[in-house]
Amino acid sequence: MAMTFCIAPSLLSADFARLGEEVKNVIAAGSDWIHFDVMDNHYVPNLTFGPMICSALKPHAKTAAGVAVPIDVHLMVQPVDALASAFADAGADLISFHPDATSHVHRSIQVIKSKGCKAGLAFNPGQPLDVLDWVIEDIDLIVIMSVNPGFGGQSFIDSALRKIEDVRRRITASGKNIRLEVDGGVKVDNIRQIADAGADTFVAGSAIFGKPDYKAVVDAMRASLAA
Repeated sequence: MAMTFCIAPSLLSADFARLGEEVKNVIAAGSDWIHFDVMDNHYVPNLTFGPMICSALKPHAKTAAGVAVPIDVHLMVQPVDALASAFADAGADLISFHPDATSHVHRSIQVIKSKGCKAGLAFNPGQPLDVLDWVIEDIDLIVIMSVNPGFGGQSFIDSALRKIEDVRRRITASGKNIRLEVDGGVKVDNIRQIADAGADTFVAGSAIFGKPDYKAVVDAMRASLAA
């Protein structure tokens, strides 16, 4: 089956003074998902968005034809369960968390699934993948962090490519339709290499929002992926 690619701009790099407009603009530029980086100044050294902002942006997350665009929430928070529930209620479609941020990974996955959301696990650059041996059957998304979480605009860590390859092998062996997302330092000039390692979903923040023409960047990424 041919791989379908998703481009998910990260609002961490958007203009916070006009977030609703920014969401509409990146969707008009051809984005597939909206990526929502949630940081708590506890698990990571930064503070970003809460569920109220997700709820406020939900009506803006649709195409000109009115088709809803998925909101992909990446929780860099500890503990996980209460905020996961709050973001589900606020309109999130996919919710990912870090396994070391919760005492009971399987329970946290079930909290998210019980709310009707797709559940994902996110892995930091120095974090092993062992937990996937026990929960890969229960998740819909795996996020490989190719920077250390906490701040936008960082450079891609090359060792992430090996981890992406490892995760792709695990997904293939599972036989499940699990998306493999890469978050951090994704740009036009490395997106093809990341896809070749096995990724199908790409979070891009400053690479898109840091340029004046969002559509030109998204188009260039798609051209690289099609090459």
